[in-house]
Amino acid sequence: MLPISLKKQLNEEVTKGFVLKKSIFQPCLELYTIAEWNLILSKIRRLNPFKRRNKDFIRKFTAGIKLLDIDSTGRILIPKDLMQPAGLEKDIIITSTVNCIEIWNNEYYYKEISHDLENFADLTQEIMGNNQELL
Repeated sequence: MLPISLKKQLNEEVTKGFVLKKSIFQPCLELYTIAEWNLILSKIRRLNPFKRRNKDFIRKFTAGIKLLDIDSTGRILIPKDLMQPAGLEKDIIITSTVNCIEIWNNEYYYKEISHDLENFADLTQEIMGNNQELL
């Protein structure tokens, strides 16, 4: 079930449906609004599909994606073939990132966010420290 606060933020996007896919970098699922997914697809469409590496990327990136709707009670049904790779069982965490919602196994999520906290300050400085837009 999507949290009410999240549904409010998504507003009318909730009624348009979602795209669910496996994450590339972490053992979680990524839930995109149709509008956000279309932005991603617009970038992918610019790739030349007659280059083998591009075609391989496109195939792997879109493998297993599912189109989902939210039901009248605010729930989404996660297909079993996507639950296993993410280790989703009983306790899950739903969190949002900049452009998608992540669905995590509770244990995996806390392990991921607590991993390597000592280097997080260095990572923050590296990624955000030279960003002139923050000034």
